[in-house]
Amino acid sequence: MDKRNYFDAIVIGSGISGGWAAKELTEKGLKTLVLERGRDVRHLKDYPTAQHDPWQFEHRGEPSLKIRKENPIASKCYAFKEDAFHFFTKDKEQPYIQEQPFDWIRGYQVGGKSLTWARQVQRWSDFDFEGPARDGFAVDWPIRYRDVSPWYSYVERFVGVSGNKDGIAAMPDGEFLPAFEMNTVEKHIQKAIHGKYPSRNVIAGRCAHVTKPTEIHVMQGRGVCQARSLCQRGCSYGGYFSSNASTLPWAEKTGNMTLRPHSIVESIIYDDKKEEVTGVRIIDAETKETKEYYAKIIFINASTIATNQILLNSKSKRFPDGLGNDNGLLGKYIAFHNYMGTLGGRIEGFENKYYYGRRPTQPIIPNFRNVEKQETDFLRGYASFFSAYRGRGNAVPEDTLGAGFKDSLTELGGWGVGMMQQGETIPKKENHVRLSTSETDLYGIPQMVISVGYDDNDYKSTQDFLDQGAEMLEAAGVKDIYTRFNKAQNPGLDIHEMGGVRMGHDAETSLLNAYNQMHACPNVFVTDGACMTSTGSQNPSLTFMALTARAADYAVKQLKKNEI
Repeated sequence: MDKRNYFDAIVIGSGISGGWAAKELTEKGLKTLVLERGRDVRHLKDYPTAQHDPWQFEHRGEPSLKIRKENPIASKCYAFKEDAFHFFTKDKEQPYIQEQPFDWIRGYQVGGKSLTWARQVQRWSDFDFEGPARDGFAVDWPIRYRDVSPWYSYVERFVGVSGNKDGIAAMPDGEFLPAFEMNTVEKHIQKAIHGKYPSRNVIAGRCAHVTKPTEIHVMQGRGVCQARSLCQRGCSYGGYFSSNASTLPWAEKTGNMTLRPHSIVESIIYDDKKEEVTGVRIIDAETKETKEYYAKIIFINASTIATNQILLNSKSKRFPDGLGNDNGLLGKYIAFHNYMGTLGGRIEGFENKYYYGRRPTQPIIPNFRNVEKQETDFLRGYASFFSAYRGRGNAVPEDTLGAGFKDSLTELGGWGVGMMQQGETIPKKENHVRLSTSETDLYGIPQMVISVGYDDNDYKSTQDFLDQGAEMLEAAGVKDIYTRFNKAQNPGLDIHEMGGVRMGHDAETSLLNAYNQMHACPNVFVTDGACMTSTGSQNPSLTFMALTARAADYAVKQLKKNEI
């Protein structure tokens, strides 16, 4: 027996939720192995483009035509640029089967997608946790806002969240640092919407950026956000939250963390004789060698689809269809966020007003549809993000070259406004992932088959967003309003996929209990997006982090009582 392969806990994945699992378990004294399938990335040391100027990139930051052709999926992501290619998994590195069009965006490295995420963080409310039970879809959440609220606060204080106390029941306030200010036109739109729609709110975006460091941020070695909006490069200032800048170094300082990159988890080991999960089987990405590691507690945080893949591939005599899959629901009820709707226009006036610098967030209009009761012919609702902007240059067609064009570049242009939808989708059994029975990846692991698509509810929700968004902008004086219903926006490109290993009240209708603990395997916890019972209309990462901290606290207490 090699004692070096034995730990108190194993965490699979080092992204946003995996980093939190590592931090919490090591802080509580558990010797913890963190497994990451990608390469190591160290804060500061491994951000090669962080301080580059635009002219230092061969294509001024944009992907070349060759790279776009080689990566038709990854290149659709807004952050897949010349300064961040190294933080994205290329399409050929991990093939999968699209039974329906699905853009799976991945980041295989220590820190995962916490290096490239959009950093927007909003709390759920009871309207979200109660939604499935009220409206009769999926299953009831086994928790409510009161269960997660103290953990939201716990996470927010460590992460650093900028925002205002807005007093909105549908999007509860948190532990905030000073917010980024809205510009003049955004404030005008806010006033106009509040005047015509008293039940709708326009608030400053809430984002995981340190605007005024507290003691805990100084202890992490993090500084003030410089508002460079170059976040996908990795932040040398530690201004935004990532596993690399925050939770993983914190876990490392305890002396209880062992980090193993290049470790592709093939399956979870279930011992049929002992009738319990005992460890994890990996394939070394560099040597292709198979290794096994053992622990008392396993946290699976590989990201939604990868977590489903690991569990589906974890077969034994006891679980022939995947670990914990007695009810046949593993991999089912996948959901995501609907981004099909965008609109915008121009607004006259404000010629004597401008703004300077950049800002890593946008104002948000929290969901106002079907919040307290059913009001429309579609279920649930959507959040709306918008921004107002002003460029330079008023060149007319005949002045696109020469002195006229050059002179126009010194003049201010008019103001424009853009708005986008983030809609809740309804988890459905037919929206699922499963293992291929014929295709494997480079490591012999069955490829994922993804069968996830839109439905009539999504189309109705998008049309309502476009109608209501246009109405709100018109009320604010926006002219030449355009609307775009982009049905070519595939599921997955939102990068908010959730479900497949959902929480619930019982083992008949769910895989996890109220503490993210597998019903059938009590020493296994799932706290990434796979655990979600429904999606809400908020960005999900804050909820993943809060659920992870809460589950880790519970797991350690149960371990100390010898109940797992």
